[in-house]
Amino acid sequence: MIWAKQLMPPSPVAQFDPALLDRVGPRTVRDWVVDTVGFLVAVTFGVLILIQGVQDTVHPLTGSQLIIDAVCGTICCLALWWRRRWPLGVALLCVVLGVFSAAATIAGLLALSSLAVHRSVRQVLLVAVLWIPQAIGYAIYSGRTDAPTVLLLALAMVLAATAWGMFVRARRQLLHTLRERALRAEADQFVRSENARMAERTRIAREMHDVLAHRISLIALHAGGLEVRPDLPTEKVRETAVLLRSTARQALEELRGVVGVLRAEPGHEVAAAAPQPTLTDIPRLVEETRQTGAKIDFEMRVDRVDTAPSALGRDAYRIVQEALTNIGKHARGTAARVRVRGAAGSGLHVSVSNPLPVHAHARPALPGSGAGLLGLQERVTLAGGTLVHGPDGSGDFVVDAELRW
Repeated sequence: MIWAKQLMPPSPVAQFDPALLDRVGPRTVRDWVVDTVGFLVAVTFGVLILIQGVQDTVHPLTGSQLIIDAVCGTICCLALWWRRRWPLGVALLCVVLGVFSAAATIAGLLALSSLAVHRSVRQVLLVAVLWIPQAIGYAIYSGRTDAPTVLLLALAMVLAATAWGMFVRARRQLLHTLRERALRAEADQFVRSENARMAERTRIAREMHDVLAHRISLIALHAGGLEVRPDLPTEKVRETAVLLRSTARQALEELRGVVGVLRAEPGHEVAAAAPQPTLTDIPRLVEETRQTGAKIDFEMRVDRVDTAPSALGRDAYRIVQEALTNIGKHARGTAARVRVRGAAGSGLHVSVSNPLPVHAHARPALPGSGAGLLGLQERVTLAGGTLVHGPDGSGDFVVDAELRW
């Protein structure tokens, strides 16, 4: 349960949604500053445009036109405070009132730019196109005869405002995408590191099972022999006690090494683990098992055994170890047959077999987890080999592996 909590990945990173840019949250200090500056700029230029309209000697504004122009310009400037929440509505309002007000021009351009930031291109193009009849309508309303000049000037300003708004929107999308990629990369790195850590712990757990199960099985078998033969000679009892102590000490040392690895904190060095077994250690393993009273017919024919890769030797050793441990647990008293043959280029064949006990469904003398052969299957598969285990047609239980070499 503790591992499950530690291996929980960070919250998944959602795909970027452009609609996120269209959402309006609480106005920040920066938003207040930008909106205030925009409002003041629109009011200042609106007043300057009104003054120029009054002082124009060619097309001066009449009194009623001046009032209408000022009122419409004021409404457009005030509407800028709501351009974040309703950008399309404010932009359309400025276009409509711009037919009767030159003072609303800057406010309309700011509203158009804001629309390009917060809404889709389709809505921006709709409002931008409406500026054409708006410019023509104002030229007709104000009585100006240079309508083409007014139209060209309006188009230039519309293009500039639209381009600026789209630039800001594209920049925000880019920042959102980069932030999303950074978060996803961080999450992926976390998952990779946790997967690697979990794989390492699984490997350690497999090694713990392979090593300790065998050692403890030997201890149980030695102790069982003393229990059923209380009349053994003193010298034989002493030999068995020495074997029990030696096997228990080895099991404790290996357990201490595994627990030390599990307890180690990241960044701290761990004491070197016990040397890993190789092909040359298989005869010693068989001899240790024989000392418990097991009958083993052993044959090992491997060319240049000292040149075998360490991983190959470790896998072969674990296969023999697990098979002999299972025989001691489930088929005690039967004669085992161990064969290890191979050479570089032709592969390594490991076979361990034993006759099935008479009472095949009887409860085993020693408890087992039932995961030993599954662990061997995974180990051999990862090494690129094949493993077959189970009863054969002759009544033997066989563990047969083909390993690459």
